[in-house]
Amino acid sequence: MMAARKRILVVEDNTALARVVQFNLERAGHDVVVANDGQKAWAVLAGETPFDMVVTDQQMPVMTGVELCQHIRHCERFAQLPVIMLTAKGLELELSQLRDELGIAAVLPKPFSPHGLVETIEELLAAAVS
Repeated sequence: MMAARKRILVVEDNTALARVVQFNLERAGHDVVVANDGQKAWAVLAGETPFDMVVTDQQMPVMTGVELCQHIRHCERFAQLPVIMLTAKGLELELSQLRDELGIAAVLPKPFSPHGLVETIEELLAAAVS
């Protein structure tokens, strides 16, 4: 039985990487919206149609992934929204602090396997339902 389609917001300033993530998530049966910085992502999230998950890069112009997550967690509407952070700065970030303070469900270091990302998303979405 195929799971219901989920809406996933992908926030990534690297256009080629955003396309790879979008392609793999759509191939897995999800609806994907892409924003190329945190500020645009926040505007998309504030729209009327809800999302089931956010996958965000950390290092972006205008608003970083951490700043976006702070906005998300300070808004009651998004309190339970699962967030995955992609980062090339894994060694520079305090990952346990990000998970604890911002409720980030997973942090994946770049480069990452697109297949592995889809698997992580599927596991988190399944856990959110149960």
